[in-house]
Amino acid sequence: MTKQGAFHYRALLGLLGILLAGQVGAAGVEMYRYVNDKGITVIDRLGVPPQYIGKGYQVLNDQGRVVREVPPAPTAAEIEQRKADAARASSDQQLMRMYTSVEDVDRARDRKLAELDGLASVARGNLQSLKTQQANLQARAADQERAGRQVPDDLVAQLGNLRDDEQRLQQDITRYQQLRIQAQDSFAADRARFAQISSGN
Repeated sequence: MTKQGAFHYRALLGLLGILLAGQVGAAGVEMYRYVNDKGITVIDRLGVPPQYIGKGYQVLNDQGRVVREVPPAPTAAEIEQRKADAARASSDQQLMRMYTSVEDVDRARDRKLAELDGLASVARGNLQSLKTQQANLQARAADQERAGRQVPDDLVAQLGNLRDDEQRLQQDITRYQQLRIQAQDSFAADRARFAQISSGN
């Protein structure tokens, strides 16, 4: 290496040393400003105690200027609100994908209500048919009793099965009625929300 090359090499090393020293010095003079549990603002070179980190703090340079600010950790209420906001945004996106107009919501509602009405109508028809069968079997059982004969076991079993079927059909009809009310409420909410977000409010 020539003398000139060696001089440049030493100069480069010296400059690098100065830069590194400056960085170390700058890092060493960072200060932290936070508020303790007594409401007093504290400036500390050693850092922020763990119990105060969640409340947020500021990092200052050697001139006392804020170079970085760490916000307070969100409260439980804020976290829940963020979750609710995210859920609402996801629901809104899904709503906009499903419908293109308020009329679309109305048509979807009408289809759903017609479907539930159809199911309820079938259940009522089955229930009416079942009641006719019950009346016929009960008449046969009464004839047996009037004749002084014991009602056959198979007839008793058939009547028991029909009563079970009747109870099941009654429960189905009640369930369809409840689903109809829920569908009306749900579509009403979707309609109102779609109208709101599609108008930009």
